[in-house]
Amino acid sequence: MDDNLHSPERRLIELRIEHADLDSLIDQAVLSSPLDDLTLRRLKKRRLVLRDEIARLHAELEPPEPA
Repeated sequence: MDDNLHSPERRLIELRIEHADLDSLIDQAVLSSPLDDLTLRRLKKRRLVLRDEIARLHAELEPPEPA
């Protein structure tokens, strides 16, 4: 059971949730109450880091098919 808590599949799900949450937060912040530029850039940078981590984990879990 403990192995399931730390599985790559679970980590991928957690990263996707965090990415979606950040995406929503950034969209709301831009539309309603504009954040200062630095905070917005940090949120966007974190979102990009998450996207890269998601892509890396996805590639590990589903390697490309041979040609």
